[in-house]
Amino acid sequence: MCQVSDYVQVSTAAPSREAAVELAQRAVGQRLAAGAQVVGPMTSVFWHLGEQGVGEEWQVLLYTTLGRYPELETCLHQAHPWTNPQVTAVPVVVGANSYLDWVSRTVDDA
Repeated sequence: MCQVSDYVQVSTAAPSREAAVELAQRAVGQRLAAGAQVVGPMTSVFWHLGEQGVGEEWQVLLYTTLGRYPELETCLHQAHPWTNPQVTAVPVVVGANSYLDWVSRTVDDA
């Protein structure tokens, strides 16, 4: 296990499983993320256009390096069906060396 700060878990959400898988495949296919997970459905509560809403969404979790994040964010915004999707990243605080090495090798081979 090592403590790190150069790796991030990026998340976004999509309106359907199909849209979520498409976002994940696009990001991984372009080697902007080493891997992705699609989780759902889940219920989201949010503000939109001045009104509170409730909806069903699918979460996409992507794993990459901090250096590849800007390109990944751009990719997700360009491919996303929503005009202002949530795209956020949180640092990976600790992780298995072998896994993090794999993430680096995978996204750096682009």
